[in-house]
Formats: sequence, structure tokens, C-alpha cells
Amino acid sequence: MRTVLFFCGFLLLFSCAEKVVEEPENLIPKDKMTEILYDLAVLNSTVSVNRMAFEKRGIEVMPYLYEKHGIDSIQFVSSDLYYASIPLEYESIYTTIVERLEKEVKDIEDVRKQKNDSIVKSKVSDSLSKQPRELKLPVPSKK
Repeated sequence: MRTVLFFCGFLLLFSCAEKVVEEPENLIPKDKMTEILYDLAVLNSTVSVNRMAFEKRGIEVMPYLYEKHGIDSIQFVSSDLYYASIPLEYESIYTTIVERLEKEVKDIEDVRKQKNDSIVKSKVSDSLSKQPRELKLPVPSKK
């Protein structure tokens, strides 16, 4: 019984190390794949907010991405499938994307806050400049 358990454990250990998907010949490098998936996330969110603008200009997300990054659909799909078959690699790609998106959201919020603060300051200074000034008359001297 002990031998059977040892054999099953041995098979399980080595079967986990087996690659599920072989590396494609034209694999997109990890950093470029991260850029592509980042652009895809941004474009998809933009399309979901303003689909009509994309339709009016005849912009389709995937053909645009293929042209921008100099890849084709087969290369993208095979590379995406390969990275997805390696969960830790895929997770690191998406962690990088999420961190970059969060940083950009924070930067945008900082700029918006600065603009709002400057608007408030300008309104306060305008309202102060419009207040009537107190007239100071010279005090007559007693002679």
C-alpha cells in the first residue's frame, strides 16, 4: 500500500511540471504582452463609456491593437493562451497592469484635485477683491 501511494505521489509531482501548452514559435515577449493587454483594458473601458465615438470613426479595438503593436491575431491568441497556461506568469502580467492602472487613476485624481483647489482659490481671491474697501480718512491733527 505504501508503495502504491509513493508511486501515485511521484506521478502527481511530475505530471504537474508538464507543460500544458507548448511555447509558440512567434511568442510575444512578456513585457510587450503586458503592454498589449494594458492597451486592451484601456480601450475596452473607453469603448464601454463612449461606443458611438468609436463607431463614428470606424475604430475597432482588436485591429487597432494588432496594427499598433505589429502583431497578428494568431500570434496574439497563441501567446495569450501560452501565458494563460502558466498561471504565475499570467498573474504577474495582470498584477503589473492593475498596478499601472491604479497609478494612472491616482495621477488623474491628483491633477483633478489640483485644478479644483486652484479654482476654489481663484474664486476666493475674486470674491475678496470684489469686497468694498474700507476708506481710511486721515485723522486731523490737533493744533
